[in-house]
Amino acid sequence: MTVRTRFAPSPTGYLHVGGARTALFSWLHAKKHQGIFILRIEDTDRERSTEASVQAIFDGMNWLGLKEDEGPYFQTDRFDRYKEVIKQLLDEGKAYRCYCSKERLDKLREQQMANKQKPRYDGCCRDLEHYPLDQPHVVRFRNPQQGTVVFNDLIKGTIEVANAELDDLIIARTDGTPTYNFTVVIDDMDMNITQVIRGDDHVNNTPRQINIFKALAAKEPEYAHVPMILGDDGKRLSKRHGAVGVMQYKDDGYLPEALLNYLVRLGWSHGDEEIFSVEEMIEYFDLKDVNRAPSTFNTDKLNWINQQYLIKKPLAELTETAHWYFEQQHIDVINGPALEDVVALMRERVNTLKELANNSRYFYEAVTELDEKAAKKHLKVSSAVALELFVKLAEQAKNWDQQTIHNLIEQVASELDIGMGKIGMPLRVAVTGSGASPAIDETLALIGKEQTLKRIPLALAYIEKRAANAQ
Repeated sequence: MTVRTRFAPSPTGYLHVGGARTALFSWLHAKKHQGIFILRIEDTDRERSTEASVQAIFDGMNWLGLKEDEGPYFQTDRFDRYKEVIKQLLDEGKAYRCYCSKERLDKLREQQMANKQKPRYDGCCRDLEHYPLDQPHVVRFRNPQQGTVVFNDLIKGTIEVANAELDDLIIARTDGTPTYNFTVVIDDMDMNITQVIRGDDHVNNTPRQINIFKALAAKEPEYAHVPMILGDDGKRLSKRHGAVGVMQYKDDGYLPEALLNYLVRLGWSHGDEEIFSVEEMIEYFDLKDVNRAPSTFNTDKLNWINQQYLIKKPLAELTETAHWYFEQQHIDVINGPALEDVVALMRERVNTLKELANNSRYFYEAVTELDEKAAKKHLKVSSAVALELFVKLAEQAKNWDQQTIHNLIEQVASELDIGMGKIGMPLRVAVTGSGASPAIDETLALIGKEQTLKRIPLALAYIEKRAANAQ
């Protein structure tokens, strides 16, 4: 039998980290077994579903490279099919119409909770003799009242639930629209899904869905419920932890392959290995190796993995990707050093491409202000002599490359009998505006002689002002 998995998000918001990991696990399981991965949009909640959310799901899946083999399918295109099966269940006595008012159900719930009972429908309309079609009603599934539902979760192991714990769930609302627990069964049945891989917040839905499969004499799929992702405070990951849509990670400068690598390691492992190519993920991934315990999202670990990918990615590819981030930061890379040279110099010093672009601004833009902390520490009155001598020697230099600049700095240090840092750090602050950059000779070589000499007077003016204030 061909393995067929699906990712079935509801388009009520962005594609979040938990959803992306579920999609990845489903995609990997299908690819490992040469199967089919299906994308299905569960949009029956018309009030909350939006086109923008549908597009956010598509954008996130495309950016991550999780391409579907079939779909995307939309549940709203399948309403006729759902009505057909609801009619079948009604005709076979496996479903019934329920006329209970909201007020009655609310009162029932209050009584049950007051009696410390589990809130559930009491079957009031289950055995009515007449079911008038012209009165407002919902349709409920006639859940078995005896026995148990037993299934082997591919991650959690054997799960058993007594049917007495399950009430007769609504499968069609008053307006006739079908509900989630019903539509998902019909879709999984019609699409021949073999493994349902989803978050463990769906564990309680599974026995209900299995009973519907049985009522339809259909073979249910295998289930694998993936534990949730927690924030570092031990609570479910949410916006307050900085958890955002997948595309926000793109905007923040993460590589899609790095985010995939991080997500696959959230609850799954292969020995002590940390870095996996997509091909290796497909080869090694196995549902039996998914941890039963929740995983904790760690941004520092994601940053480390992303940095590994920044370092190892072919330079030409990385430069092409990085260009978008410079544009987003409104940095014009036309007038300045080759972007590939800047990326090569900076990529080991940053965690993200957004950080790379931001930290590289001084290669392309004049420095108009100095970092106060760095200036106060390194632009002392004694630094002026070193900077002025460097300017004098640099103006006479015929070449402007890394070795030439290194020699100039050594010459200043030698003539003034100071350490290399006494000229290197003031020079760094003067030309980049801050106290952090790659090696100063490499940095100045890329910035160029003309720009370097143009920027030093700002630092000298700062030192002059500092000297005047000290008097």
